[in-house]
Amino acid sequence: MQREQEFIDGLYARVDALRGDTEAGVTDALAQGNTPMQARLERDILVAERSGLLAALNAVDGSLCFGRIDLTSGESHHIGRIGLRTDDEERTPILIDWRANVARPFYLATGHTPMGLRRRRHITTGGRTVTALHDEILDLGDQERTGHEDPTGDAVLLAALDAARTGRMHDIVQTIQAEQDEIIRAPHRGVLVVEGGPGTGKTAVALHRAAYLLYEHRELLAKRAVLIVGPNPAFLGYIGEVLPSLGETGVLLATVGELFPGVRATARDSRAAAAVKGRADMSDVLAEVVSDWQALPDPVIAIEHDREILMLDDGLVKVARDRTRAARLPHNAAREIFEGHILNTLTELYAERVGTDPYDGSSLLDPSDITQIRDDLAENPEVWAAIDQLWPRLTPQRLVADFLADPVGYLPDEDAAAIRRPVTREWTVADVPLLDEAAELLGEDDRVRRALAERERETQVAYAQGVLDVSYASRTYEFEDKEAEDSEVLSAHDIIDAERFAERQEEDDHRSAAERAAADRTWAFGHIIVDEAQELSPMAWRLLMRRSPTRSMTLVGDPAQTAEAAGVGSWAGILEPYVEDRWEHTRLGVNYRTPAEIMDVAAAVVRAEQPDFEPPSSVRSTGVRPWARATDDLPGAVAKAVEELTPEEGRLAVIAPRHLHRRLAARLDGVTAGAEPDLTHDVVLLDPRQSKGLEFDSVLVVEPGLYGTSDLYVALTRATQRLGVVHSRALPKSLAAVLA
Repeated sequence: MQREQEFIDGLYARVDALRGDTEAGVTDALAQGNTPMQARLERDILVAERSGLLAALNAVDGSLCFGRIDLTSGESHHIGRIGLRTDDEERTPILIDWRANVARPFYLATGHTPMGLRRRRHITTGGRTVTALHDEILDLGDQERTGHEDPTGDAVLLAALDAARTGRMHDIVQTIQAEQDEIIRAPHRGVLVVEGGPGTGKTAVALHRAAYLLYEHRELLAKRAVLIVGPNPAFLGYIGEVLPSLGETGVLLATVGELFPGVRATARDSRAAAAVKGRADMSDVLAEVVSDWQALPDPVIAIEHDREILMLDDGLVKVARDRTRAARLPHNAAREIFEGHILNTLTELYAERVGTDPYDGSSLLDPSDITQIRDDLAENPEVWAAIDQLWPRLTPQRLVADFLADPVGYLPDEDAAAIRRPVTREWTVADVPLLDEAAELLGEDDRVRRALAERERETQVAYAQGVLDVSYASRTYEFEDKEAEDSEVLSAHDIIDAERFAERQEEDDHRSAAERAAADRTWAFGHIIVDEAQELSPMAWRLLMRRSPTRSMTLVGDPAQTAEAAGVGSWAGILEPYVEDRWEHTRLGVNYRTPAEIMDVAAAVVRAEQPDFEPPSSVRSTGVRPWARATDDLPGAVAKAVEELTPEEGRLAVIAPRHLHRRLAARLDGVTAGAEPDLTHDVVLLDPRQSKGLEFDSVLVVEPGLYGTSDLYVALTRATQRLGVVHSRALPKSLAAVLA
């Protein structure tokens, strides 16, 4: 152990020096100020590299090194969460990044296939102190023994599984299993489906896959970013520390409700409303809604121009509308074409009215007269009022809000009643794919964007001019005598004008790719990872496929846990509309989270509906059986059970139907209802959907008779140690049979 402690001490001495050099380097680079363009570019690269390294070092501090591999050749390599090298010309590796190929035997080698290894060592640290070593002998002919041998090779894994939960997911980089490693390092092109039951580590595998892809394809993915989509904000908070702990911060984590810039889904839909909004045919419904905004006069629109009344009837407008639609452009982008047709039509009407010879019917106007008439009409407010009535500019928010306020005529009466609501500024998760679809159908009037950009540029130039004026005034004040003013000292005025100065400020966009992607609805991600993928609706998949034109995706989930009414629930149903059969499927079959005693109970619930259901195999048993308790005082019984179940270390989840939360929270100290739960608290109150993907030391399931099968299966499989059930209603028969 002394040798490893000496290595760790030396490693962190190096890290501390590197951290100091990095901080100083970033500060010096930022202090360079106005420099020539090439120097500025080099400075910006330096700042990005050093600040990125600094962020990685800070994220993994205290748990940098976790293993060592000794090769039969006599070489040894220490394995860690990031890689570090010496500063000399040789750039010798000090610590091997876990994602490097040379580190792969740490995860795959066995006594049967040692992959050139003599020994594999797991190093456990507390801060910067080595607290335990576990050695696995892979070369059975090697007689050297250290006293740290682990005969089974499972001690580190089991210790991690039995450790108390903290309310945050930890990386599994120290305990990645062979089947998980194969998925993590799979080629990133195309769609990879990772299916696994509760506790199989599919979420952790997906996160480590993101870290691996960012390492292996850094140049591509650093520019285009990786998107990770989770089922709810609590889940994203739960997994949020995993990638930083692996030295990766350039990833966008979001729910579907956060994927339309400027909109945050805070309202909730009924189950029926979410199902209707999520259906694939909603894309056709919204297309019909957009079409109906392209109106015809009823029966005419009268426009006064230069004391003449011009009549736009439905026949004239229909010709203009048909010609505009023939261009097959989105609604807002096509408006300019429609405007042109209407102006031409009105010009012809007016020219015929005032420029026709009354005797022979010939035109008295030349082309310049026609042009002038058209220009005059283009300045008539009544013309633009008519165009706005017939082909209005629309935002996705206005289109969807107005549709939801009055969906009658577009949907069957029952479906229309399910989604109808007053116009509001609050949005639900199921609304976001509708907004995204509307944005595709509407497009953007490029003239508006250009006008806004020009206005913004004028503002920036004016600001830049003010800065230069202040600079010039300061220089004049400093050099008051004529001789100083005529000196060769240059001011900013002498080397740059306001427009160029403004351009340079625009170039200084230091946002990460993930930050830019979050603000850009049309961003194309280099790779997308979707957790609980079986829950997403067809409309949500349309949104995500737009974000991934290359179809480079990793989908993680379990059809047996599909709970959302709009969920597709099968991989073929999700993928065939987009990639046909060009996708790969793999399955994780080992349950690392849920003890066998709890898994037996959960599996019985599913087998009541699916007799051939096979759950993942649990790797451990605790000897603690789940229990059930009937009561007439539900809040009181829950409070008592919480006292019994709350671990000395770790976390307890009370999982109950949402309508019971306020009653239960009133009897539980420090527990609140209604807000997004803080998973770092000792006790949290969740509904079954909120608990998806999470894990706790102990779980108390309340009123399981009110759950659907998939929700109950999810709730029963969140515990790593102990499970209790409290109920005032009858238990489901399948659950009563195994808990009797």
